[in-house]
Amino acid sequence: MAKSMQHDKLGCFVQLVQCPLQDIFDAGLACKYKRLMEKPCSKGLNKLHEKCEENNLFILLLSINCAHCGRFKKTVRIRARFHSPWRTSDEIMGADAVTLGRRRGLSAPLLLAMVAAIAICSPSPFTPVDASVSYDRKALIIDGRRRILISGSIHYPRSTPEMWPDLIKKAKDGGLDVIQTYVFWNGHEPSPGQYYFGGNYDLVRFVKLVNQAGLYVHLRIGPYVCAEWNFGGFPIWLKYVPGISFRTNNGPFKVAMERFTAKIVSILKSERLFGSQGGPIILSQIENEYGPMEDYYGGSVAKSYATWAAQMAVGLNTGVPWVMCKQDDAPDPVGANVICDSIIEVSSQINTCNGFYCDDFSPNKPYKPSIWTEAWTGWFTAFGGPVPHRPVEDLAFAVARFIQKGGSFVNYYMYHGGTNFGRTAGGPFISTSYDYDAPIDEYGLLRQPKWGHLRDLHKAIKMTEPALVSADPTISKLGDHEQAHVYRTKSGACAAFLSNDNPRSAARISFNGLKYDLPAWSISILPDCKTDVFNTARVVAPTIQYRMASVGKFSWKSFSEPTNSLDDESFAKNGLVEQLSQTWDKSDYLWYTTIVDISPNEQFLSNGRNPYLAVMSAGHAMHVFINGERVGIVYGGLDSPKLTYTGNVKLWAGRNKISILSVAVGLPNVGNHFETWNAGVLGPVTLEGLNEGKRDLGSQTWTYQIGLRGEHLNLHTLNGGSSVEWDGASTRMPLTWHKAYFNAPTGNDPLALDMSAMGKGQIWINGQSIGRYWPAYKAYGSCGGCDYRGTYDEKKCQTNCGDSSQKWYHVPRSWLNPTGNLLVVFEEMGADRSGISMVRRTAQ
Repeated sequence: MAKSMQHDKLGCFVQLVQCPLQDIFDAGLACKYKRLMEKPCSKGLNKLHEKCEENNLFILLLSINCAHCGRFKKTVRIRARFHSPWRTSDEIMGADAVTLGRRRGLSAPLLLAMVAAIAICSPSPFTPVDASVSYDRKALIIDGRRRILISGSIHYPRSTPEMWPDLIKKAKDGGLDVIQTYVFWNGHEPSPGQYYFGGNYDLVRFVKLVNQAGLYVHLRIGPYVCAEWNFGGFPIWLKYVPGISFRTNNGPFKVAMERFTAKIVSILKSERLFGSQGGPIILSQIENEYGPMEDYYGGSVAKSYATWAAQMAVGLNTGVPWVMCKQDDAPDPVGANVICDSIIEVSSQINTCNGFYCDDFSPNKPYKPSIWTEAWTGWFTAFGGPVPHRPVEDLAFAVARFIQKGGSFVNYYMYHGGTNFGRTAGGPFISTSYDYDAPIDEYGLLRQPKWGHLRDLHKAIKMTEPALVSADPTISKLGDHEQAHVYRTKSGACAAFLSNDNPRSAARISFNGLKYDLPAWSISILPDCKTDVFNTARVVAPTIQYRMASVGKFSWKSFSEPTNSLDDESFAKNGLVEQLSQTWDKSDYLWYTTIVDISPNEQFLSNGRNPYLAVMSAGHAMHVFINGERVGIVYGGLDSPKLTYTGNVKLWAGRNKISILSVAVGLPNVGNHFETWNAGVLGPVTLEGLNEGKRDLGSQTWTYQIGLRGEHLNLHTLNGGSSVEWDGASTRMPLTWHKAYFNAPTGNDPLALDMSAMGKGQIWINGQSIGRYWPAYKAYGSCGGCDYRGTYDEKKCQTNCGDSSQKWYHVPRSWLNPTGNLLVVFEEMGADRSGISMVRRTAQ
């Protein structure tokens, strides 16, 4: 027992009484100290009597732990991380515990044992406190205080380090307490064991900036993130680890996942950034939205993996709670140590909710708080899809409804969406903009009135906090669609939420002798149960409209990508190969080339009925060339990435070259068994209409080239651009590189490139990738009016139908020099480069 007590205070109790702590909360003993002898606890004691052989020893355990509840602030906060708001008297350790023992008829030896256990298990009655994060059924508890917390997602790689301080300040000014971010595995470990934490992947710098602003951090380590991020955040090399199977009870995957998770925790611990060290990180997350995947992976196998992930995370000893979102069966890996309605040891996983609405969500155990990890402020945009918008009236209604029903932590996903720079967009077909209709737009500007209306909501919620964290609601029906949720404390504090969920009609209701007008689909907040300080449907924040004003065009030179020749790094293989297995996602592009010999005796040469070529691909786009001339371009979409090219092609007698440029447009970020996903031309590839009938081209020899010649020559960089001759003549040829030099526009307004005149391709500024552009892919879907009233989904309020899904592409000012900036555009489809312009984003 002594050895156990040295490293685990609660462990010594377990050994002393030989009664699993799981039995304690199973028996319903999560009770307040002052109610210890009341019926709920007595009933629980009776149940536990059957489970514990030594009932007296169990009573001893209960006494000691409830004593610790009362002595929380001075005795066990460092190790036990326990909070009880009901009693803090130092005397409770001695007299009350002994009194309870005597009431239960404990013998003198047992009472002496209790005192000894208290003395041994508590390092000192006056241990100083470093930091504390725990929780109970009501809320997270930070430094001994229950908190209603408002959080917002800002993903550090989706903006620049120069933008971070202003984004964080605007989040704080908007009433946020917490900044939430994922950790992006493929950005931090691009090769096995080779880590990167520079530039916009400087996680430590980001967390420290949040801390300096006086905000907390919720760190979602994952390391699977989804997030419309390339490959869901997984590094591509993980796909090719022998014997791997993603996100299941698989040895190779668990080794890699644990190594990376431990690496992140170690780095942050070394900087003392966890709450237990005095830092800002108050919550961590392991895995992500795994619950819906369990059926795909098989129930018992999936649950074993989830339990392992939970145990692994808790074993890293961050000293802060862990969450598992959309995981209704989030496990308690070592048994939740619950006494007096609170968590003594941070050893369980809190299951949380993601969605447009979470007011019907309940955690899977009665001692866990209700946490909304993703309150979706809008939705992502895909190339070929409309741009979604979520009315702030509905968003505020959803948040207020969650809070009125006992929710205590809300995170806006996203609060600032930002930009999928480079090739980080997932999907496939996710756009470069990740604006998400967030309160702070892609460029770092306030989206009004969304930002201001939510700020006002947060002020109102904070006014109700004392009542919310100290009482349970009394719910009164005021009409067919109207209700009152009233929180009233013993000290007299009172807060009320008056709701009208009718999506069509306003209502006038009576409450506490007063009349209140409630618009349709709205909630009014009364911090004193009298004064209506905020209604979710009454927007008073100002509206700001932005315009994109041109600041100039460019003088261009161009270089055409070879389409009928291969470089020295090309290689031949029999049959077709999967694209990612060759590129390892270092490029979007893979050339497939084969030779077709045509006999002079082929009938089509004389009758003019050209052969019919069919090429099937797993995705995502492809350009088809016959003897150097492009004969077609085809592409899939977000919902159907697979595609087929079909068409009659002109061949001549003798040797013909068929070249297919297969193009990836981001790797999938959601689904099961990532290791099985593929891209590229997998066949069949057939040529029909020959004398022999149909010829299978897929089984013959193909020559492959990874990437483009321009990529190999680094034409997007200042140095690489000098390796070829650039032509000043205008061209609309496909697969063409364009470059121009420009000076930075004056002022501080955010900048973007207007690419609406172009087709599809990629953009670089001074060697840094802005991302993919695709204005030629017009949005298809349903666009029309937008009414905030009634249940929202991502298809309800859409714009841009029939227009480009995205035509403006963010250019961070920090990437620019005062003069001599290099802009490089690779255009796949062929378009008029003279239509490209630089624009600035300004308020109208």
